Amino acid sequence: MKAVIESVRVAGTPRGPAPVVLLDVEGQADVLPIFIGFEEATSIARGMDAADMGRPLTHDLLLDVVEELGGRVDRVHVARLNEGTFIADLHLNTPRQDVTVDARPSDALALAARTNCPVSVADEVFAEASDDPDRYAELDDIRDVIRAEMDAEEEGFL
Repeated sequence: MKAVIESVRVAGTPRGPAPVVLLDVEGQADVLPIFIGFEEATSIARGMDAADMGRPLTHDLLLDVVEELGGRVDRVHVARLNEGTFIADLHLNTPRQDVTVDARPSDALALAARTNCPVSVADEVFAEASDDPDRYAELDDIRDVIRAEMDAEEEGFL
């Protein structure tokens, strides 16, 4: 199933705020929500915005290494769901051969956001974990949360 990164939002949970990346799946009314860490959420958002940080973040560094070695990110596939944990396949084209690497979806999606490579979701993963997008519509975009934190830091609140 073809998918795109719709947004990265921040949800309130019993354990506190938690980022969630929402994948829009072609032809489906529901979205695939994947809860991730703040660092990964920030990295995905910066990749979507093509934000240049001056110095490379970890995902920028990994992409630079792949490209310097003559490879490229071909596609990302959210392949499995194992006891509530999503597993992605990162497909790379390299000079020697095409390879598939197991990855956390957050890392794979951070690379996809930087390369605009295709993203897909396994049918069975979507069937098991998809959700109504209205449940996430009111959540703050991670970029707004980051800006608010930066403003608070500048004003001496953090």
